[in-house]
Amino acid sequence: MRGSRSVGAFLSLVALALWGAAAPGWQGAGDEGTIVAWGSNASFQCDVPEPNEGFIAVAGGRGYSLGLRSDSTVVAWGSNAYGQCDVPEPNEGFIAVAGGHYHSLGLRSDSTIVAWGRSSSGQCTVPAPNAGFVAVAGGAGHSLGLKRNGTVVAWGSNGNGQCEVPPPNGDFVALAAGAYYSLGLKRDGTIAAWGANGYGQCDVPAPNEDFVAVAAGHYHGLGLRRDGVVVVWGNNNYGQWNIPAPNAGFAAVAGGAAHSVGLKRDGTIVAWGWNNHGQCEVPAPGSGFAAAAAGGWHSLGLTGASASAVPEPGRPAGSARLAVVSLAPNPSPRSTVLSLELAESSPLILEVLDAGGRRIAARQLGRMGPGIGHVVWDGRGEGGGDLECGVYYLRVRDSAGRSEAVRAVLIR
Repeated sequence: MRGSRSVGAFLSLVALALWGAAAPGWQGAGDEGTIVAWGSNASFQCDVPEPNEGFIAVAGGRGYSLGLRSDSTVVAWGSNAYGQCDVPEPNEGFIAVAGGHYHSLGLRSDSTIVAWGRSSSGQCTVPAPNAGFVAVAGGAGHSLGLKRNGTVVAWGSNGNGQCEVPPPNGDFVALAAGAYYSLGLKRDGTIAAWGANGYGQCDVPAPNEDFVAVAAGHYHGLGLRRDGVVVVWGNNNYGQWNIPAPNAGFAAVAGGAAHSVGLKRDGTIVAWGWNNHGQCEVPAPGSGFAAAAAGGWHSLGLTGASASAVPEPGRPAGSARLAVVSLAPNPSPRSTVLSLELAESSPLILEVLDAGGRRIAARQLGRMGPGIGHVVWDGRGEGGGDLECGVYYLRVRDSAGRSEAVRAVLIR
């Protein structure tokens, strides 16, 4: 079995989803970072509030949507019967969002979770100590949080055992919440599943290995393999297994109530499964996306030609001669790959900055370009020591002084 390889070595966006919770996305300077939504709009969940710009992540709930802006604020719109769109004050410092059935979750940069909306089963009551979290996901009536030590915390409705994390509770790097079940991706590339299993949504197909991302729909699960292939299991009453050919080149996946959304490495989105509201009909041109999410009966895409670059405060807009194409996986348990596009050959320097913009490491990359180049960052600082879990910026400079930066989230 090849599961011993770290999932952090693969070029993939890690998407955390129930009805489509998404990990932090990215954008470049300019007018990138807009959200496109399609499918059911009965609660105006597809009507993105103005100004539709500056978004770096997107998530979907059952009849509502969430967007995370580059200024770390959360925007929510659509169904609000339980206050799931009423983001608590102070609305600041968020680095990730997730949507459940009727409740929302936000992860702050201080590693705490904020939850709001329906809490009839305690799904908004984060267990103490509310600290050390690096990822969140929301189910129908339960919530999941991933700690930096690799353990999963679950709370809320537990009628089907969806909050009973199977032992050993450790070495998790990503998670997803279905309606009444949960999924966790292990560091060795295997997926653990627990909770309701009436449709086989907890029966991960063999070989259970080489997965780099996981997502959950209402009663179907999705896993993204290292080679860019998507695996689906569980309910198939609406064609949730019917991945459009070719099943290749995927970078992220998300699950809706009975449909699925996949983001390809070339920036296109494909969707399949139940299409009663047009949630699988990706608007033209269907490309230029940086992230994807799925709500109950609607889908969302985050556009941005320079998908993942979030400039650090005070950095001037970069030049087209040096552009960040992607950073993946992000969040990452360790290694992540920075893809660059250069119009001309140039010596490059990679700098690592902390969340406050202070340089904490740098290394010469040598001459790269023209064209697409890839740089591996191993999650280490100056001297080779592992950096703590948290938010960092990776900045690349060329010999002419041009620079581009991308926000990276480390999980351990």
